[in-house]
Amino acid sequence: MNVLFEKRRSIRKYQSDKPVTKEQLNRLLEAAMLAPSACNSRPWEFIAVTRRETLDEIVRVHPYAMMCQTAAAAIIVVAVPQTGDPVGYFPQDCGAATQNILLEAASMGLGTCWCGVYPREQRIISIRQLFNIPEPKIPFNVIAIGTPDEAPERRGFFEESKVSYIE
Repeated sequence: MNVLFEKRRSIRKYQSDKPVTKEQLNRLLEAAMLAPSACNSRPWEFIAVTRRETLDEIVRVHPYAMMCQTAAAAIIVVAVPQTGDPVGYFPQDCGAATQNILLEAASMGLGTCWCGVYPREQRIISIRQLFNIPEPKIPFNVIAIGTPDEAPERRGFFEESKVSYIE
C-alpha cells in the first residue's frame, strides 16, 4: 500500500513560527487542479490565505476551524456548480481536489485539516461573507495547513465487513 495514505492525518496543532510559502501553496493548488472531475469540468476555484488576521477571522466564523489559530495558511475550496456538463457533480469533484491537497501536503511534510463548509448553510453564509464569494459559487471547505506540532495516531482501518465481493 502507498505509505502516503497511511501518513496523512488531520492535524489540529501547528508550529506557528513556520510559514507555508507561496511555492508550497502553488504546489498544493497544482495537485488540486490535477484531480479528476466529471467530463473534466473542473468546477472549482481556490483562495489561498496566509494573512494572520484572516486566519483568525476563519476561527471566528467557523465553529470547527479552531486549528486555524496556529495554522500558517489555509486554502478555501470554492465550488462553481454551474461549470461544465454534466452539472451537479461539484461535491465529488471538489472532494477529489481536496484529497489531492491533503495527500500532496503529507508528501511535503505539511499537516492539514479539512474543515467542512458545504452543505451547512450558516457556514456557507459566513465564509461567503468573509471572502466575498458571489453566488452561485459555494464555499466548499477550509483546509488548514502548516507544519505539524502533533503526531496523532492512525484512526482509519480496513474493515472487510463493509465490502461485498462479486466473484
